[in-house]
Amino acid sequence: MTDFTIECIQGNIAHQPDMDAVVNAANAQLMPGGGVAGAIHAAAGPGLADECRAKAPIKPGEAVITTAHDMPNAHIIHCLGPVYGVDEPSDRLLADCYRNALKLADQAGLESVAFPAISAGAFGYPLEDGLVIAVRTLRDAAPECRRVRKARFVLFGEDDLRVCQAVLGRT
Repeated sequence: MTDFTIECIQGNIAHQPDMDAVVNAANAQLMPGGGVAGAIHAAAGPGLADECRAKAPIKPGEAVITTAHDMPNAHIIHCLGPVYGVDEPSDRLLADCYRNALKLADQAGLESVAFPAISAGAFGYPLEDGLVIAVRTLRDAAPECRRVRKARFVLFGEDDLRVCQAVLGRT
């Protein structure tokens, strides 16, 4: 595929109504938590936790797909990123998250996916290093996609957005 775009914006991952799917930086049990998981579960409503129970637990690098419930998107893809310095090899596990999420989106016939910076929050992965892995993985996996045409990184803060834009410009 040659028509694949990667972009980054500042915003809230739980409010991306123009995207077919959003990615949840999930915990192993796929339950509400802090950060991205808390925001997505709050926006999706209690039906999401009910659907997730049957799909848990997942391991670092794995991804599962659910409906989006009360969110305007078609689906939520839940990925368990590696805890930096604990889950090894963290770079491969992080790449697996992005690769597996993209594959699930493509298999579901989706055209666009919004990603947070998986593992960069409470899991301690250095933002820039994680984004380099993410961008390379998505670019490497894009030619195998039949449907997905757009990946968007949604960063919470302005500084994080600048890091993402720099990584996109040089990776």
